[in-house]
Amino acid sequence: MKTAIVHEWFVNYAGSERCVESFNNLYPEADVFALVDFLNENERKVILKGKHVNTSFIQKLPFAKKKHRNYLGLFPFAIEQFDLSDYDLIISSSHAVAKGALTYSNQLHICYCHTPIRYAWDLQFRYLKEAGLDKGLKSWYVKRTLFKLRQWDITTVNRPDYFIANSNHIAKRIKKIYNRDSTVIYPPVDVDKFDIKGTKENFYLTASRMVPYKRLNLIIEAFNEMPGKRLIVVGYGPEKDKLKSIAKQNIEIIDYQPPEKLKEFMQQAKAFVFAAEEDFGIIVVEAMACGTPVIAWNYGGTAETVVDGETGIHFNEQTSGSIKSAINDFEKKEKQFDPEIVRAHSLQFSRDVFEQKIKLFINEKSEEFF
Repeated sequence: MKTAIVHEWFVNYAGSERCVESFNNLYPEADVFALVDFLNENERKVILKGKHVNTSFIQKLPFAKKKHRNYLGLFPFAIEQFDLSDYDLIISSSHAVAKGALTYSNQLHICYCHTPIRYAWDLQFRYLKEAGLDKGLKSWYVKRTLFKLRQWDITTVNRPDYFIANSNHIAKRIKKIYNRDSTVIYPPVDVDKFDIKGTKENFYLTASRMVPYKRLNLIIEAFNEMPGKRLIVVGYGPEKDKLKSIAKQNIEIIDYQPPEKLKEFMQQAKAFVFAAEEDFGIIVVEAMACGTPVIAWNYGGTAETVVDGETGIHFNEQTSGSIKSAINDFEKKEKQFDPEIVRAHSLQFSRDVFEQKIKLFINEKSEEFF
């Protein structure tokens, strides 16, 4: 089958790009389409196997490299300008508009949905508040843009023949917003790049971008109340100075670390602490691949990937008090967590497993469709 892969944008190597990497592994001859492509050469080799990307007119608009999201109102129009009529199979990797690519009735369109558009649907008010866009004239313009985006998004819900969700959490969103059923196939995690090494040291670890929804402030507040426990926070972002200003002496905040160094921290930490609502949460699985238990919110992707009492501890409220209680509970049970068992659990989320399941799904649907 002649195959096209449609993705929103290529600007870095994040979770959705890992999925596209696997799609290219499975379909090396596929053509790739995206609104913009600003990958460096190393990222291009990894994600695209060096292939050229067919981009939209947004690629050539002013400041598109760093400000492509400012053209949000043009995304629906831009994605519909790709002529995919020569392809038998279209695989869209969608967290915004990729699922809305135009296809014909004789083409099989399978959408791997990372999420319905977060900032246009259930998380709109949180995103607007965090961006300082909940009031004023600019807020009105953005809200109207999101309103138009929601209208377009609903008109495109039947363009994919099948939806694949990256977690049960997202499958529920797809059902709620699009009224479409979906099959859950967890995204690929390169667990083979992680391993158990040495003995655990006496510190806790958290790592993420320093943005409001990651709720690093709650983790820091919890450890502020436990001065005898050491926490290392790894990351970068606009909240860094704010987080440093509230952290007490038992908390060390350090900048972004390269993958190998971050892996060392994960291997050495007694536990990884995570408080964000994530669609899936790749870094949590990476920590478990190091044999490190995870203390995580019992909601979203981490409710599915962390097994309470076996690979970590769940806390039920997104509050510093609930995190503090979970850490105390972990220390009572710390000896029962076997690094080998924790790592073994992570292997079900490997890239090989992902690619096997995706290939099987597409083959089955192709046999039914053609």
